[in-house]
Amino acid sequence: MDVAGNMLSERMSVPKNGPEEGSKSLLSEKGAEKLASELCRLRGAGLKLGQMLSLQDASMLPPVLANALERVRAQADIMPRKQLDAALLEAWGNNWTEKLRSFDHAPFAAASIGQVHSGVLLCGQEVAVKVQFPGVAQSIDTDLDNLQRLLKVTNLVPPGLFLENVIDFAKRELTIECDYVREAENQARFRALICGDAGMEGLDVPLVVPELSTSNVLTTHLAKGVHIDKASSLPLEVRNSIARRLLKLTLHELFIFRFMQTDPNWANFLYDDDSDMITMLDFGAAREYPKSFIDKYLDLVLASADRDEEAFIQISIDLGMLTGDESRAMLAAHLSAGFAIGEPFVSAEPYDFKGSNLTGKVKRESKVFASERLVAPPTEVYSLHRRLAGAFSTCIQLEASICCRDMLMEVKANYPK
Repeated sequence: MDVAGNMLSERMSVPKNGPEEGSKSLLSEKGAEKLASELCRLRGAGLKLGQMLSLQDASMLPPVLANALERVRAQADIMPRKQLDAALLEAWGNNWTEKLRSFDHAPFAAASIGQVHSGVLLCGQEVAVKVQFPGVAQSIDTDLDNLQRLLKVTNLVPPGLFLENVIDFAKRELTIECDYVREAENQARFRALICGDAGMEGLDVPLVVPELSTSNVLTTHLAKGVHIDKASSLPLEVRNSIARRLLKLTLHELFIFRFMQTDPNWANFLYDDDSDMITMLDFGAAREYPKSFIDKYLDLVLASADRDEEAFIQISIDLGMLTGDESRAMLAAHLSAGFAIGEPFVSAEPYDFKGSNLTGKVKRESKVFASERLVAPPTEVYSLHRRLAGAFSTCIQLEASICCRDMLMEVKANYPK
């Protein structure tokens, strides 16, 4: 559970101080600026690596790298008009402009491997058109290998982050995300799951427009609403309702569907106050989890919620999160961070995310993780904990005070054996 804690810690704060003296990097502030520019230029590979590293524990990274990665997450280069037109020509044919009533060439959103434009179909339906950056899929391995060499030479990433594992996972995930046909299928599948689950009321997934979707262009109905973090100014009753729906959705995705949208970016969840509807977006990183893994992971969460230390450590070993040979300090840190993440599920009473200090409780174990961790987490953990940390950080951002244990107990009761 320390990986989830590390991600949660970073999502809520940017470090003011770097790691200990022993992990000095060879990169100056000017060099970090060049690194950030290079990450942005490389688009898919650079942004994916930036996202994954910056979702780890920020206190384990030198400030120059943490600041560079924050910039990577905040911006990316825009596709030139000529390149955009060429991509649409290849996807939709010579007469592509006749397939839409209108199309805005200025993107209104950007992702790690593409940018999103608004348009209007001939029937009057507003749509979002996601166009992949040309060449991204072909350069993934080379770009990430080059970035790995650069980060190793500059000594920027502590051993406890297991850079090689992060790079390997980024390659696999980014390759999958480049397949927009697969993403369209994921989105349609999610829409069917959400619409078919009575417990998912107040949640929506936009329809895909298949006739205007290809391997590198994805067209869907345009969703209304603001990024979920912008709902923090709404009344507490509304914020609590949003938080419960998002946390319940996360639990259902993991334990009921075993199929999860794993990118917790606030821009991927929109809230429309007029309809009181939360809309999910971006299913490129959606993935299934094997039942054998989820069986054990549910037991891990329940052990955390029930404060069963012996069971929590043993299940962590069974899952490959620990080897069993860790130092007492590492076992204590793992237990502390895991119990912090399980804290919302301990009591049947409403949990005050605003006053919880979950971030601080996890962050204090960062130095131990950096120096004492013996094994990289199983691959499932990278994406799963990324989403779990995102759900908690959204509840914190919304300053929610909600009952959580009942949702976990409902999942336990309905879990398919």
